[in-house]
This record gives sequence, structure tokens and C-alpha cells, in this order.
Amino acid sequence: MTLAHTLREHVDAAFSGLWIQSCEHDEAITEIQTLAAGEGWQVIVDEPNPEYDPISTVRSTLTLEGSATTLVVMPNLHQFIENPVLKQSLIRAIMRGKQTKTFIVVLSPVVRIPIELEKLFVVLEHDLPTQGQLLTIAQQVGTEEGDLPPDPAELHKLIDAAAGLTRFEAEGAFALSIARDKCVKADTVWELKSGMLKKAGLLELHRGSETFANLGGLDAVKAFCKDVLAPRSDNLRAKGIMLLGVPGTGKSAFAKALGNETGRPTLCLDLGSLMNKHVGETEANVRQALKIVDAMAPCVLFVDEIEKGLAGTGTDTSGVTTRMFGSLLTWLNDHTSDVFVICTCNNIQGIPPEFARSERFDAVYFLDTPSSDQREAIWEIYERVYNASGERPEAEGWTGAEIRSCCRMAALRRVPILQAAKMVVPIAVAAAEKVESLRQYASTHGCQDASIEGSYTRNAQSTARRAINRGPTTRPSVN
Repeated sequence: MTLAHTLREHVDAAFSGLWIQSCEHDEAITEIQTLAAGEGWQVIVDEPNPEYDPISTVRSTLTLEGSATTLVVMPNLHQFIENPVLKQSLIRAIMRGKQTKTFIVVLSPVVRIPIELEKLFVVLEHDLPTQGQLLTIAQQVGTEEGDLPPDPAELHKLIDAAAGLTRFEAEGAFALSIARDKCVKADTVWELKSGMLKKAGLLELHRGSETFANLGGLDAVKAFCKDVLAPRSDNLRAKGIMLLGVPGTGKSAFAKALGNETGRPTLCLDLGSLMNKHVGETEANVRQALKIVDAMAPCVLFVDEIEKGLAGTGTDTSGVTTRMFGSLLTWLNDHTSDVFVICTCNNIQGIPPEFARSERFDAVYFLDTPSSDQREAIWEIYERVYNASGERPEAEGWTGAEIRSCCRMAALRRVPILQAAKMVVPIAVAAAEKVESLRQYASTHGCQDASIEGSYTRNAQSTARRAINRGPTTRPSVN
């Protein structure tokens, strides 16, 4: 729903205090003025100047009379909103505005409404540009022949790359790409967008080269994700998955590889970076981050070690973590955008039970330490990557991260793999009780097995591992 459509509804309903959250004030004002011209409304834009006095502007609305609807647009009023005289003037102006058809319209990049005014303002959002609007911007920038890709598929990739940018940012990205490459390229837009997201500090765009071919095992979860993210003719959309498991078993690596496998950008969300000491800023950061995620759909949203980001939920005295958790839960349950969420977790006890319930995620997968065949595949991958060789240790219970560490250390010290293995302490040994607790939880709470199709069963896994891993303590490398 556009800003103009939403604004018309609220003006018709006589909401005389309107707070529009927008990072593009010029665009929002243009949209408001276009709407007003069609409706026969009057628009007064309060332009700040060296002698700017918002109190005088608000008080002047008390003298407005007439049958015409008047919108008084006040950009960045949040900078002055704590002034007690201004707050009192706003209360009078908004209350009287219902009778005089005078509307106070605040434009601000943040929602910062004092408690005295909370019940008087309605918050509206100025959405980021749609793909159609981004295409129009691209056509306005790329006016020469050859500026834009002639292939419709390539043009679609370009617009996908710009999704999530503001109009100003998109225009700049397209223009810089033409200046640099003599045409608009999606790769250049991706590069610029990655920097813009880092600047905002809410999300990070992952542009790695990981693929499933570099990730041994996990066959069941690989197949599931590729299946549910394949193009569909109906409107059904996958919500996402939670990856629970032993540290080092490839949860983060899988999440980062999925985007490349499915042709989707991967956005990394660090919940800790959203925290802010100012009242209301954390919640605003969460809303803004999720708004960008929705605008960039279709995409993959990766939240690593979710239990750490939600630590303290329900026990923090300020309630900030609890409110952040509530916003995330609501979005997970209600969002309709094509965003596939992957959350990883090493400690299920740190997650509130309502977070992993049905319809938040499509499935919860458990990643156990790899089986013998899976370890074989992982050894082959990292021996090839690090050019390591020699006999391998009997590595039952080793994770993929530990196998990688062993091969890297062998290459770093120029020693055989078996000698480098003496420096590796498997987590299955160092934290045996924690690992066993995770396995017990997965087997009793309906978690899916990431490696074998079906539910994870602790007893069956143990029996299979014991049977598979009988044999000599060392084996020659396959290289």
C-alpha cells in the first residue's frame, strides 16, 4: 500500500496527528503534494531556516479556518519534540485540527513520540521503492542506448540487486555503475549496496562463494531447502528453518552456502548490533532492519547463534530484549514476503519455547557430528583445499570444523595430518555432557535429522555410528 493511499484513508478518518517515518523526505513531500493536488487539499511545508521556530508554526495552525483540508508538513520535528511548550502546542493543534480539517504531518527517520503525544499521533510508513519504481529510476538514469541490459532476465537481476535501497541510493548506484562500467551492472550495484548496509549497521550482505559442494554431509537439509525454494506456480512460500546442533558441524557454513545455491542474496542479521542505549531505538532498529529485509525479497535471512541475541528475554529489567524478541516473533509469524529465514542455535535452553513452535519455521533440523562416510567426504574436501596429506586419525565424533582445523594446521606446519591431529581437541570430548544433552533434546522434541531423511533418533544414530566406525585406528588418505 502506497503512502498516498494510506494518507488519504487517515485524512478521511480525521486523524489530525500523523507521524510518517521516512528517510526520503523530498520523495514523501512530493507524494503528499501530488495527492493533495488531486484531492483539492492545501499543503504547507514548514521549511527549517536559521530562525526556525516550530512552536510558531504549530500555533499558527490554530488560526486556520475554512472548508479546505490543510496538511502542515513538518520535516525532522523529532529534533525539537521534547520541548514542553512545543508538546503543549501540538496537543492543542491536533485536538482542534479535527474540527478545522487541519492536519499536523511530521516527517522523521525515527519514531520518537513523547508519552504526552502517543495517543494523538498515528504512525505511518513511507515504504522503500518497489521493483517497478526501481525500474523507472534505472530508466531515468540509463537514458543512452546500452546503459541498461537488453535481456529482460538480466534487467530483472539488476532490479533485484537494487531492492532495499532508497530512491536516492538507487539513483546513485545506477549512475556510478554507468560512470565505472559504461553500463548499469548488477555486480556493481551489489557492491555498493553491501557498503550501504554496513554503514547503516543493521544488516550485512554476504557475498561469499560457498556452495554445497564445499560442504560435506547434511544431505537431508540440503535436499529440503533446494526443494522448498525451487520456483513454484502457486503462492505457497517457505518460512525457514532452525539449525540446532553441535558447534562446528556446519550450521553457519550451510546458511551462507544456501544463497548461492538458490540464487538469492544472503542478509546476515546480528541481533546484538540492534541494541541501543536510547529508549525506543532498539525496537526502531529491529523494525527498520526487517523492513529492509522485506524490501530485498526474495532473499535468505541468516541469524547466527540466535540464543545469544535473545539472552535475557523475560528477565531484563528494561524489557528491551523482550520487546525485540516480540517484534521478531510477530514478523516471523506474519510476514508475507519471500524471505527464507535460517537461525542457528548451539544451546536450545537459551531459546524461549514459543520461538521454535510450528509456523515460526518449517522445520527444526539437528546437526550431529558427522558419520564415517560424511567425515570421509569432509576429509577429502579439506585435504584438497589445504593440500594436506598423510594418514588420518580415527576421528569418530570429530566435527567438520575440527577436520578443517587439522588439515589447515598440517599445511601451516608442513607436517602429516596424523601429527597435526594431536593439536585438535574434539568438542565431543571437551563438552561431552553438552553434546549429549543436545542429542537427547533433538531425539525427544521431533527435530529432523540433517543428514538422513526423517526425525532424528538418538539410539539409532548411536548404533549406526558404532557399526560404521569399527575398524583400524588409522587409514591412508585417499589423495
